[in-house]
Amino acid sequence: MRTGILDTRLDLRGPIARGALPGALLLLAVGGWWWSVRMATGTGDTGMGTMSMTGMSLGAFVVAWVAMMAAMMLPAILPVVKLYSLAVVRGRAAPTAFFVLGYLAVWAAMAGPAYFGWRALQTPLDDALPWVARVAGGTFLVAAIWQLTPLKATCLRHCRSPLGFFLRFGGDIRRRRGAARLGVAHGAFCFGCCWPLFAVLVVLGTMNLIWMVLLTAVIVLEKNAPHGEAIARATGAALAGLGLALLVDTSILTHLT
Repeated sequence: MRTGILDTRLDLRGPIARGALPGALLLLAVGGWWWSVRMATGTGDTGMGTMSMTGMSLGAFVVAWVAMMAAMMLPAILPVVKLYSLAVVRGRAAPTAFFVLGYLAVWAAMAGPAYFGWRALQTPLDDALPWVARVAGGTFLVAAIWQLTPLKATCLRHCRSPLGFFLRFGGDIRRRRGAARLGVAHGAFCFGCCWPLFAVLVVLGTMNLIWMVLLTAVIVLEKNAPHGEAIARATGAALAGLGLALLVDTSILTHLT
């Protein structure tokens, strides 16, 4: 299996390897952005493209959350999906959809906690209560600290090295279950990288389109840019500055949401 993954890197003959599947992945991401924008502009915009909580059930939130995850995370995992698709072309892996579904399942599982966090904070956010600004400030500081931890660095290293990830965790991906399990493993590392950024998103109103764009850029650059680790540290410094500012002046929250 491990030799097979190495062999696939030079096989560019199949239509998937030429870009059909990465293109489909980007199309899914575009669909996620379309749905997120539609939800944000169609259910009560409360400022900065933030979706209102009014009338949203847990089921509807799960759909919106998965769409948001597709929008924000799929562009960041293109390198690992392209490598996996090369193994599929060579007949050494189950269809890529199982890998992607396993990946998205990790993020879909986070919809429940995100929903209840959003539900608890939405009215205080709308009312600009000082205590929720302090909660937001604390969340920013937690996210800033996490950006600098060894565990964050470990998760990011696995996300930035698709070949190393496959060599260590590949297992039997000829089977659909193995492919989905590998997707779950990669999703877990992505979650380890990004969960504080999504906690920030929740305390700012969850489907806040401006923050979605900013955090998506951070996630993509961390995982794929030449100096992704430095970008992670710089993001931590920026989050720390915002967190401290919120603790000192709670009125800043109204400008962030």
